[in-house]
Parts: sequence; structure tokens; C-alpha cells
Amino acid sequence: MTVRSAWLLPKAQTREDTRLAPVSPVAHESPIRVRDGVLPGGDPFAATGVAAMQLQIGAGRAYVQGTDAQGAYPIANDGPVTLTFTDGDAQFGRIDTVAVRVLDALFDQEGQNLARIEVVEGDPGATPTAPTLEPASLRLWDVAVPAGTSAGVGGINWGSALGDRRRYTTAAGGIIPRGWGLNFNGSYDGQYRDNGGELERWNATAAEWQTYRAPRRTESTATGFVVSSTYTLNSFAARRNPDAGVCAFVVEVSRKGAQLNVETAGNINDEAIGTLPSGWRPSIDADISVSDGYGEGSARLSTSGVITLRTWTGNGALRSDRNIRASCTFLLP
Repeated sequence: MTVRSAWLLPKAQTREDTRLAPVSPVAHESPIRVRDGVLPGGDPFAATGVAAMQLQIGAGRAYVQGTDAQGAYPIANDGPVTLTFTDGDAQFGRIDTVAVRVLDALFDQEGQNLARIEVVEGDPGATPTAPTLEPASLRLWDVAVPAGTSAGVGGINWGSALGDRRRYTTAAGGIIPRGWGLNFNGSYDGQYRDNGGELERWNATAAEWQTYRAPRRTESTATGFVVSSTYTLNSFAARRNPDAGVCAFVVEVSRKGAQLNVETAGNINDEAIGTLPSGWRPSIDADISVSDGYGEGSARLSTSGVITLRTWTGNGALRSDRNIRASCTFLLP
């Protein structure tokens, strides 16, 4: 037996059927319906042209959803299945579908209890479309059959005729891999899917898939700044994001004692304002801007966290009754 199904044959389900067919809970589309599809892993139900008009479908496992009353059927194909396509129409091309189908005598008119992989032939037309499938069917591949195609004239060009229609499903709560047919809604708030290298999360309120970005870990501090003996600390605030490797701070100080005279070129004697706490310091030395609201200057922020005042412009002096503010955003080591 090649195509197996669990929960189908009354009193005839074998041990092998139970072991091979997937029976764990899968992602749901409604309170009673599962998201049917192929289970990822390797290249399930791979299609390979083996003759002019023959296609081979490889091993794979899947869930096939029937009506709400039927429920879902776990399916396992444990060996290659070879399918033969009929010759093309004399005038128009058509699209055939390769599908997994479950026949259940309790719910259909076929009078059989089995699972199989079959070709569902489409209607020829000037603009052909894929055929509509019977209930309890799962589309795997669409095959374009051009007009006049037959084994005698070379058969189907398998390199261009195949359209991959495998969609994927996972265990309940799992991330759904990218497959055919991305235009589907999530079934619950917080469901995830892989959109080809981009993780998306279903937002039920907005009714849309949104790119998922992990919350950044942000820390703040209002203490730890060691002010220089020639200055008084007015305020200090810093925030860092260790995950992004970024830190920012704002510090305000007042100078004690006499004012600092400024040379014509704007230079002053280097003077330390204070030191950032450990763990809140830059990866490389950085020049930062400082201001007291009247004049401006520059300071050097070192990897050891020391802020050193270096230049100043504004009326030839840095007065001691003004508040000096320094701020900077930098990369953490």
C-alpha cells in the first residue's frame, strides 16, 4: 500500500497506517476545521517527469480537510506514485491538477474507503484555468498541457509545465512555512508564518499579517554619573539598548568658581566634566557638542566614559552661572 490514511477504514486501520500517518493536532482555520496542507520536511510530494506523459510524485505526509462534518484526514504517501496524463486537446490547452484525495463511503458517492493521488483533468480553453476539486482533496501541482500534446510529439515539457501548488501546515502553534498561496488570513491573534525570510504575525484586530520585530530590551538610569570636583551635577539621564548596541545620555552641570576664559581660536584648557557609569560607555572616542544656551563648545567622550570640555565660542568666556548641557548617542562596545 502506498497512500495511507488514518481514521478512515472502519476496523481496518493497520499499525503501519497509524505509525506513518500524522496524527498530532495541527494549525486550525476555525474552531472545527484544520489548515490542511503538506507537512514540511525535505521535499514532500516532489514531482519528477519520468516519461513524455508521465509524472512521478514522491513520498510525503499531509492533512486533507473534508467538510466540517467529516473532519481532517492524516495522509502518508510512503513510495513513488506514477501518474499518466491524457493527450492534449486538438485546439486548446488545458490545466490538469495533481491532488491527494480521500474517498469516504460515509460522506461521498464513490463507495470506497481509501486515499489516493490522482490527476484531475481541466477543461481546454483559450485561457485555461485549473479545475475545481472535489471535497476532501488537497492540490499539490498544476500541470499545463498544451494543445496537441502527446507522447508522439515529445509530450509535456516538465521543465516549464509544472506549477507548484503545495501549501504547508504545521502542528498547532507552529510557524507555517512559506508555500503556495500566501493570501490567507490567520486563524487567531498571535499566529506566525514565514514569508520567505521574514517572520510575520497575525494581528486579529487589524485583520492583517504584520512583520514581526522582537521587542528591544531597553534600560534606563538616572544615577551613576560621577561629576568632576569643579562642577555640580544638575541632572543626568541615560538609556541604552543592549540588543541593538546603542546608548544615549543627557547630562547638565554647573561650573563652580571662576569663569573659564576662551582664547581667540576658541580653545580652553581641557577640563573634565564627569564620567559615565561602567557599562554605559562608547566603543570608540567621540566628539560631542555642549551648550549653555548662550555659547556652544565641544567635548571629547572617551571609551573610559570621561567627558572632557575642549573648545568654546561665545563672548570670550564660559561663565560659572550658566548650566552646561551635553548629550550624545553612541555605539556600545
